[in-house]
Amino acid sequence: MKKIAIIGDRFMLPTIFRDKVVEACGEAHDIRLLEQPWPDVPMEHGYAVEGMDGLKEYVGTTDEIVDFVGDAELVITQLAPFSRGIFERLPNLKFVAVSRGGPVNIDMKAAKEAGVLIVNTPGRNASAVAEFTLGAILAETRLIRTGHESLRKGEWRGELYRADKTGRELSEMTVGVVGYGNIGTKVVRLLRAFGTKVIVHDPYVQLSADDHNSGVEHVSLDDLLSRSDVVTLHPRVTEETRGMMNAERFAMMKPGAVFVNTARGPLVDYDALYEALVDGPLGSAMLETFAVEPVPVDWPLLQLPNVTLTPHIAGASVRTVTYAAEMAAEEVRRYIAGLPPVNPC
Repeated sequence: MKKIAIIGDRFMLPTIFRDKVVEACGEAHDIRLLEQPWPDVPMEHGYAVEGMDGLKEYVGTTDEIVDFVGDAELVITQLAPFSRGIFERLPNLKFVAVSRGGPVNIDMKAAKEAGVLIVNTPGRNASAVAEFTLGAILAETRLIRTGHESLRKGEWRGELYRADKTGRELSEMTVGVVGYGNIGTKVVRLLRAFGTKVIVHDPYVQLSADDHNSGVEHVSLDDLLSRSDVVTLHPRVTEETRGMMNAERFAMMKPGAVFVNTARGPLVDYDALYEALVDGPLGSAMLETFAVEPVPVDWPLLQLPNVTLTPHIAGASVRTVTYAAEMAAEEVRRYIAGLPPVNPC
């Protein structure tokens, strides 16, 4: 029998984790549950809290996590922090499954030194984000947001039917996809169904034969920006990609182009984006992630009429919850059976 501590929240419900573990591993194990208050309570960031250096996007305090985990050998969580100090206080801990694309709430160096195996769930929300991205693109290119906001104000914008004002179809557009990982590949697959011309930039991947046969092109970032009617971001945040969309790169984009960010806020210089939307080439933008979250109520981009904004919800779907829990439960099963992990960090 293994002692398993499950730390869920109000999105990744601890009961879902438990049910999937029982399905995968049976009922013989000692399972304890803790529900954290996120998203009703915002996340913390390691730079703001003493002893949590290097950790990002987490919920919970050192004492809370240590007291709950106790003598458990295995932990499943989404947002609980695991700092060096926490690992030092949990000598029985040997395994942590993080139901996220990356273990940003884990001190990986400390985990390795403590001999704790960390696994994660890459691609857990790839379908959700890809679908959301298509919705974001359509909201901008087919003037869904523009028409909706006008009607809310009591304005009937009949002139949006004019040839010089109406939207364009994806079948006649070029969409540039930056980042070709789990999400980017799904976005491309969905766009192809619309007959869209798709170009991709990612220096670390190659296109498949199916991509080539479908007319997808792999191009430089500068080429992508200059050719695309829509640019959508999907890379991870690294030192290379941080701030990649700056004033110089926005200036390369086509007049009237649409910019979509459903990836991460640090990829974008938002001051430069504001200028590009007000005085530069961009026609509109759809923003799902931001440099600071929640965004300040007086943030200038909130005031622009050619921007659609959502509160970082692209990855939120019921299927994301169940799929991530299934992936985590399978990792638990493999650990208990002495098998190597599928997704070690």
